[in-house]
Amino acid sequence: MVSDRQAERFDISVQGRYRTGSGLPRDVPILEISETGCRFFDKFGRLKAGDELTLRIGTIGPVVATVRWSRDQITGVEFAKPLYGPIFEHIRDKLDCT
Repeated sequence: MVSDRQAERFDISVQGRYRTGSGLPRDVPILEISETGCRFFDKFGRLKAGDELTLRIGTIGPVVATVRWSRDQITGVEFAKPLYGPIFEHIRDKLDCT
């Protein structure tokens, strides 16, 4: 099976918070992360492909992202710019609460 993923993904358990436009911030658990995007659980499940948002990942952010897909309250986003290597490693190694 050929994958079109740009970067390796890592399971993670970090609290995040997103906001779309001038909407209210929503707290979400981030489940998986790569340098180019992440996947999170959104109990409201109202995001759709193409929505733009800003996301805090633990204490990091805001990070600008675009929703690529959303199914069954799980949302996948792509970051506007890949996370800087040391920042990504900090999130993956220090903020992960699993």
